[in-house]
Amino acid sequence: MPVQTARDRRAAVARGVGLIADRQAASGAYPACQEFSAYRGYAWFRDGAFTAEAMSRQGEVESASRFHDWCARVLSSLTGQVTGLIAQSRQGRPPAADQMLPTRFTFDGSVGSEPWWDFQLDGYGTWLWAVHRHARRHGLSLAPWAAGVRLTVDYLAEFWNTPCYDWWEEHVEQRHNSTLGAIYAGLMAAAASPALDSTQRRRAAQTAATVRHTILSEGRAAAGHLSKWIGSEAVDASTAACVVPFGVVAPGSATAEATLARIESDLCFDWGTHRFAADVFFGGGQWPLLSCLLGWNQARAGRRDRAHELLGWALDQADDDGLLPEQVDHHLLHPDHQAEWVARWGPVAKPLLWSHAMVLILAAELGLTAE
Repeated sequence: MPVQTARDRRAAVARGVGLIADRQAASGAYPACQEFSAYRGYAWFRDGAFTAEAMSRQGEVESASRFHDWCARVLSSLTGQVTGLIAQSRQGRPPAADQMLPTRFTFDGSVGSEPWWDFQLDGYGTWLWAVHRHARRHGLSLAPWAAGVRLTVDYLAEFWNTPCYDWWEEHVEQRHNSTLGAIYAGLMAAAASPALDSTQRRRAAQTAATVRHTILSEGRAAAGHLSKWIGSEAVDASTAACVVPFGVVAPGSATAEATLARIESDLCFDWGTHRFAADVFFGGGQWPLLSCLLGWNQARAGRRDRAHELLGWALDQADDDGLLPEQVDHHLLHPDHQAEWVARWGPVAKPLLWSHAMVLILAAELGLTAE
């Protein structure tokens, strides 16, 4: 589905907004992908927070607010669990991974029954970042979400340094820079939040500073780029988020430039971006959402032509109905592994709302809104 003109791109943006709005659950949750067997019936804080940011940037205020309402209700139901986990930690008994908060929930806010790689901290940090951006952008009160904000800050301030699964539900034994970046951004947003009292704001700021110090002192590879996880020399496309939007390092800084350059050289082929070099999921294809994340960074770095190329590639991955997949198989890193995942879960997830959301974010960054 080639997309060439600004008018075509605006029409694609309008389709994306409509798709996300139509598929938002009555509860406010954003489904990951109802057509994909492993995702059906579930919503993620991470995917949803980026989707809410996209809808907020495109002026869909009610839709984004409904998602944040859903998150706040989910968090309210977890208050006792969080209080217990923090108490256990402070008694010198670190909770096991399977005791921690899950990463995905059913649309009604329950945990669900299917097993998953559940302990992920990044979604909670990303939600804190997104809800504050949404409120500030549209002049909204944080009051409806304040209890959730306070609980999330307490949870992240206590457990930020705990190894957990990354964005891709892998390597629970590691501390991942993309996770730490999301936590940093969330706590920095909370550090100036009217939803917190002065003591909580101070704790959020102090913890955020410690998180950033950890990333910069332990999470930089010898070549100067941010690594996939603490102690690694490899790169992951998700680490671009530590620059934009999470702001651990500034666009144009030496670390930012080294990180983007390494992602482009190792993981980006003909504008399609892979997750990481060892990725075998569905053969290790190229992800539209990651090309948009890279484009978001390139736009902020002043390389708008490159950002437009990345957006164009992402839009070109849509099918004849305008639906974007999770990944495409034009350039597989490990093609011998593709069949095993198709046999396990069926074809690649499509439409993935997170893919559409990242298109909307990059389009907004480049001044393209829905017609």
